[in-house]
Amino acid sequence: MRAGGIVTSVFHGWVVVAALFLTLGLTVGVPFYGMPFYYDYFIKEFGWSRGAATSGIALATVLIQPLGAFFIYRFSPCKLILFGAGMLCLSLVLLASGTGSLWLYYLAWAGFMVGYLCAGPLPHQVILSQWFRRNRGLAIGIAYVGLGLGGAISQKYVALPLIQSYGWRNALIYTGVLIAVLVPLALVFVRDRASDMNLRPDGDASGPQPEAATPVAFRDLLRSGGFWLLAAGSCASIGAIGSINQHMKLIFLDAGLSAATVADTTFVILVSSLAGRVFMGWMADRLSKKWVMVAVYLMVALPVPLLYIVGQPGIVTLFAILFGFGLGANYMLIPLMAAHLFGVSSLARVMAIVLPVDSIGQTCFPFLLGMLRDNQRNYDIGLALVFGLALAGAAAIALLPAHPTPADFA
Repeated sequence: MRAGGIVTSVFHGWVVVAALFLTLGLTVGVPFYGMPFYYDYFIKEFGWSRGAATSGIALATVLIQPLGAFFIYRFSPCKLILFGAGMLCLSLVLLASGTGSLWLYYLAWAGFMVGYLCAGPLPHQVILSQWFRRNRGLAIGIAYVGLGLGGAISQKYVALPLIQSYGWRNALIYTGVLIAVLVPLALVFVRDRASDMNLRPDGDASGPQPEAATPVAFRDLLRSGGFWLLAAGSCASIGAIGSINQHMKLIFLDAGLSAATVADTTFVILVSSLAGRVFMGWMADRLSKKWVMVAVYLMVALPVPLLYIVGQPGIVTLFAILFGFGLGANYMLIPLMAAHLFGVSSLARVMAIVLPVDSIGQTCFPFLLGMLRDNQRNYDIGLALVFGLALAGAAAIALLPAHPTPADFA
C-alpha cells in the first residue's frame, strides 16, 4: 500500500489505533481511574466529608462538559488531544498544591474536566471512526484496551507506589508530567482522517471515500427519540459505573478491606475490561449493535448487589471480573451506536452532546451517593439506587431502533 509516496505493508490505520491505545490510557485511564485513590488522603488531610471530596469532579463536569456541544466538533481532534493533555497536567499540579480550600479544589477539577473533554474519548472516537468503517468496532475496541490498561495500572502500579515512595502530592505531579511528555510523542503518528494521508478507510485500495453526508442538524437531533434514548440510557449506565468507581475504595474500607485490596481489585476490573472491549467490539461488527449494547449494560447492573457482601471470601474477585467485563465494553459502544444511527458525519456532533450528558451522570451520581452515605452512615440505600440506575440504562437502550432511520431527519 502506498501512503504519501512511502510503500507500507500495514495499513496506517492500525498504527493510528496503536498510538491512540497509548493516548487513551494516558489521558483517561491513568488520571480518571487513578483520582478516586486520592480521595481518602484529601479527607484525612483537609478534614473533608466524602461528599466534599467527590463534589469537585461533579461540579466541574456540570460547568465544563456542556460547553463541548458548542465548540468541540469545530477543531482538529489531534490538536484537541494535545491541548487536553496539557490541561490535565496543569490540573494535577493544582490538585497537588491543595491547601484545603474547596475553591482551589474546584478550580483544579475545572482544569481536569477541560483536559478530559479535549483529550478524552470524543476526539479519539472521531479519529477512529474516520479511519475505519467495516472494522470500526474492532478498532475502537482495541484502542479502548489502552484506556482499560491505563485504568488497570492507575492505582496498583502508578498511584500506590508513587504515593508510598514520594507522598500523594508528588505522585499527582509525576503523573501529570508523564501525560504531558508521552501524549505528544504518540500523536506524531496520528492524522485526523485516512484521507489526510491519501488513504481510504480500512485500507481499501478502491471504493468511496469516507461518508461526506451533511451532518444532522442539532435541531433535528433534539427532535429524535433515538437520540434522547441513547443519551438517557448511556447517562444512567455510566452514572452507575461512575458511582462504583468513585466510591469503591470507600465501600471497601467500610467493609474492613485494605487499600492494597482496593488497588488489586481495580487492577482485576480493568484487566477484565480489556476482554470486554475487544470481544464486544468484535461482536458489534457482526451482530445487532443495539442488543450487544443491552447485554453489556446488563453486565454492568447485575454485579452491583455483590457489593453488599463484598467482605465475604471470593466475592471481591467475582465482582471485579463481572463488573469489569461490562465496564470495558460500555463506553466504546456509545460512539458505535451513535455512528450507526446518525452516520459518521454526525458522530462528533452527536457525541458533543451525549458525552457531556454522560460525564455529568458519571460525576453527579457519585456525588449524590456520597451525600447519601454521609447522611445514612452506610451504602445500603445508595447501592440499591445504583442498581436501579444501571437497569434503567439497559431498558432505555432496549427501546432504541435497531437500524438507522434517515426519514427522521428529512
